[in-house]
Amino acid sequence: MRGIPMANQINPNKLYLSKWTSTSPQQKEKHFLVTKLLRNEQEQVESVVIEALMTKKEYTIPWQHLKVSDHWLPGWK
Repeated sequence: MRGIPMANQINPNKLYLSKWTSTSPQQKEKHFLVTKLLRNEQEQVESVVIEALMTKKEYTIPWQHLKVSDHWLPGWK
């Protein structure tokens, strides 16, 4: 369907060390690696830390952002 973003199927507990490609790279930051899972008091994953391979910069984002295929693709493309 057009107009509705596709959702990547994700198990948040299996995101550690997963690889992602940004569909709109900024400053040559296209490929990312999940380096940390940030959990709440109930041990549920709330956010992840992703590291840009090129610049080594780290960003903390809600893990659900990786589900939006308009912005993120699983693996390195």
